Amino acid sequence: QVQLVESGGGLVQAGGSLRLSCAVSRSISGFYAMGWYRQAPGKERELVAAITGGGGTNYADSVKGRFTFSRDNANNTMYLQMNSLKPEDTAVYYCNAARKDEWHVYNYWGQGTQVTVSS
Repeated sequence: QVQLVESGGGLVQAGGSLRLSCAVSRSISGFYAMGWYRQAPGKERELVAAITGGGGTNYADSVKGRFTFSRDNANNTMYLQMNSLKPEDTAVYYCNAARKDEWHVYNYWGQGTQVTVSS
C-alpha cells in the first residue's frame, strides 16, 4: 500500500502564505507524475499544480505566479508553497501520485488538508 499524508493547512489572512507538505510512504522518484489538487465548497476537484514524468511543472491559471510545487526526493516529500493567498483559494487540498504500466494508471491520494483564507 502507498500512503500519502498532507499537512500544513490552516487559517490564514488574505495576502499571507502557507506551505503544504505531503509525505509519501515510498520513493517518489518511482512515480511518473505527482500533483496537488483542491476542492472548494460546491465545486469540483481541480488540478492546482503537477509535475510530469518528464520533469516539467504546470500550474492552474488561477495560481500561476503565486504557488510553487516542489519535492524532496531524498525525504519522499512534496510541497506546495502558497503565497499571496486569496479567499478564493479556500479549499481542501489533496496531494496525488501516479504510477503506470502498459495497461493502467494507478493513482494514490492523500486524505486532504483544509486551507481557509480570510478576507
